Amino acid sequence: MTLSIGLDFGTTNTVATMVNAEGQVEAVHFAHGGEAFDAFRSVLCFSEMDDDRGRRTRVDAGPWAIDQFVESGGDCRFIQSFKTFAASAHFTDTLIYNRRLKFEDLLANFLKQVRAHAGVDFPKRVVIGRPVSFAGASPDDVLARARYEAALRIVGFEEIHHVYEPVAAAYFFAQRLQADATILVADFGGGTSDFSVVRFSVGSSGLDYKPLAHTGVGVAGDAFDFRIIDRVVARAFGKGTEFMSWGKILPVPNAYFQKFSRWNELSMMRQSRDYRELQELVRDSLDPDRIRAFLAFLDADAGYAMYRAVSATKMQLSEADEGAFSFHVAGVDIERTIKRAEFEKWIAPELDEINTCVERALHMAGLTETQIDRVFLTGGSSFVPAVRAQFEDRFGSEKIETGDQLVSIAYGLSLIGREQDMSRWAV
Repeated sequence: MTLSIGLDFGTTNTVATMVNAEGQVEAVHFAHGGEAFDAFRSVLCFSEMDDDRGRRTRVDAGPWAIDQFVESGGDCRFIQSFKTFAASAHFTDTLIYNRRLKFEDLLANFLKQVRAHAGVDFPKRVVIGRPVSFAGASPDDVLARARYEAALRIVGFEEIHHVYEPVAAAYFFAQRLQADATILVADFGGGTSDFSVVRFSVGSSGLDYKPLAHTGVGVAGDAFDFRIIDRVVARAFGKGTEFMSWGKILPVPNAYFQKFSRWNELSMMRQSRDYRELQELVRDSLDPDRIRAFLAFLDADAGYAMYRAVSATKMQLSEADEGAFSFHVAGVDIERTIKRAEFEKWIAPELDEINTCVERALHMAGLTETQIDRVFLTGGSSFVPAVRAQFEDRFGSEKIETGDQLVSIAYGLSLIGREQDMSRWAV
């Protein structure tokens, strides 16, 4: 058995699994603050420090990055959701302490930290998941693949296989099958929602796999987050206000607030032209205090604090008919009760896009809903009741299954890694 690792590098979390010498799959475990976990937060923190070697840049990832961010009082570069840059030709690099880092540098730094905190040697063979459709406008799949491989080789991987994330989840789910079945897998990540229709046949030699359709859309958990921020937070930072320009009263451009829809761009905004324009806008704004609050928010690098507040609210709304949004930072204090029905109305456009993508998958497979035997929902946003209800209404609640939402892809990747013929699975 070739030793390999299954790597689910996610927008929000990253999970790694290993195939050991006996062919069994095991999760890579981590421990922080006395707490064990498998899902490693996909965040980075760069900070400067002095030691006996002089001044150098320190790199932290996962919960250790969050600790460093808190301890430094925001005097660092905290980066989250950077997977969203993978397929963007517009993102070339970012300047961090006078050093330009490309996407592959960010990913390599992150994976090195994952390996260090895992405390185990990684094998030379990796099966890495990838979305069916990468996030962002006009995503370049070839570019994303090249960037992934460059980062993986920096870390030390020599044999690299790419597998669609929903296919990995499907293979994980198929381990429980006792009979042939046609399965629709819906994988809801932070940046993308991906769908695969696959046919599994159960035989004496194991599972036979036939892919029928793969579709994806750049809409997922981050887009749901943005709806809360846009409706509840953005106005405190100047959305809807006006400014004076050459004797005319004009609205503050919405482009500044669209950054809230992309955590990765928000974490870069303090070093952008937008930040300088906002500084100039204070002078001409008819409501300068709100623009100052926006700048103070960026100076505090408070994107992660807002992310936590939004995530807490979404979790409440997944379990109850209302949730409390509480956000206090940079002089802005927001307390708001959000009804689940209200939230579902906000995310209706995203739900429609997801529904259209499912329709496309069925059309590509040449199947109707009645010909789908099982539907497996995985990923964080599968907890959102409106998402699950959409699939129950379409396929029937008796066909819907969930479980291991945060680790199913990584386990599936490692299970696929045991296969002798990877060509059936790799893309």
